[in-house]
Amino acid sequence: MRVEFDRDTCIGMYQCVAEWDGFEKDLNDGKADLVGGEEADEDVFVVDVPEGEELDAKFAARVCPVDAIAVYDDDGEQVV
Repeated sequence: MRVEFDRDTCIGMYQCVAEWDGFEKDLNDGKADLVGGEEADEDVFVVDVPEGEELDAKFAARVCPVDAIAVYDDDGEQVV
């Protein structure tokens, strides 16, 4: 499972931070950061979800008010 995060779309509500430790606050930019994320495209970051944290990653995506977070299963299908 992997998470894709569009940092440009992020508006800094930090709801994802409350749901999953995979995100952290960047108070300098007023946006969230995807911990350990690699930039796959301009301002789009991707990270594999550690085993046991899948549910938290899904919740982080679901609470994002601007849909800046997408979760994909191992087959590449978007699940959130």
